[in-house]
Amino acid sequence: MGILEKIAEIEREIARTQKNKATEYHLGLLKAKLAKYRAQLLEPSKSAGAKGEGFDVMKSGDARVALIGFPSVGKSTFLSLMTSTESEAASYEFTTLTCIPGVIQYKGANIQLLDLPGIIEGAAQGKGRGRQVIAVARTADVVIMMLDATKGDVQRELLEKELESVGIRLNRKKPNIYFKIKKGGGLSFNSTVPLTQCSEKLVQLILHEYKIFNAEVLFREDSTPDDFIDVIVGNRVYMPCLYVYNKVDQISIEEVDRLARRPNSVVISCGMKLNLDYLLEMLWEYLSLICIYTKKRGERPDFNDPIIMRRGSNVEHVCHRIHRTLASQFKYSLVWGTSTKYSPQRVGLTHVMEHEDVIQIVKK
Repeated sequence: MGILEKIAEIEREIARTQKNKATEYHLGLLKAKLAKYRAQLLEPSKSAGAKGEGFDVMKSGDARVALIGFPSVGKSTFLSLMTSTESEAASYEFTTLTCIPGVIQYKGANIQLLDLPGIIEGAAQGKGRGRQVIAVARTADVVIMMLDATKGDVQRELLEKELESVGIRLNRKKPNIYFKIKKGGGLSFNSTVPLTQCSEKLVQLILHEYKIFNAEVLFREDSTPDDFIDVIVGNRVYMPCLYVYNKVDQISIEEVDRLARRPNSVVISCGMKLNLDYLLEMLWEYLSLICIYTKKRGERPDFNDPIIMRRGSNVEHVCHRIHRTLASQFKYSLVWGTSTKYSPQRVGLTHVMEHEDVIQIVKK
């Protein structure tokens, strides 16, 4: 029996098994087996022949956004509208066959946007170019999931399932579980909160499935067996996702209102160029980018060429971005903006910057 057949068999058994107290250990074991087989499926085959046409694109700009969705939802039209790149768009499916990069210029930042070929059901098993598409999506900072507003929730559910099965977790935080493999001493299990979904016995069974018999486990939150499996596997990617419903000009205003009120969702129409500016604002928020302006002594700040940083960056990060030796020559800096109590404020390397702050660095 091949890996695909084993995965299908386990999925069928999980669907058949009724969820109750008596079956929780059985379900936990099945989920651990399923995660193991899926990991094997995603490993590139050792006997890979001649390399095919290049698919991944070199990372550039201040952030990377992957545009994924089913064929013919308007991804290529969206790329052409947002960037100066022309991606072939047509009314038939599978117009885009490789990864096409473009650059969105917004608030002084260069955001790399990748138009990936349409994902089809079964992409995680390698159907279409699914495996390559998903591998590129894993390298992005934010995923834009382009959906056809006229198709209801079918596309969203199928895409979430495909991404879930290859270890991409959308709009979720990493489970707060400490896990370390030891050389001996058996299982050391502890939790700082009452656990309602996982028990020590279940944790032990899951670890045995992975041939792990000596480990330290500490639950800092009430997590599920799936979360614990993610921590063991260790290659999961947790990333923000924006659900973008295109073609809203073809549905009723009540339906538009319902979709727009859903969390992490934006409604647009590429055909009529509706709501694209709001989508850019949301994308900026999800990427957690901030602009920082520099100032020389006795001169006005340079508002034309901001430094683009991530939210939470401090003065030391700004120094490294300007020049790698600047932090070692740093004496103090003067900062104007919302991160200070008064302007200008004299601060050190650990001061955290905020959006549109102005900084002047004084060297030793």
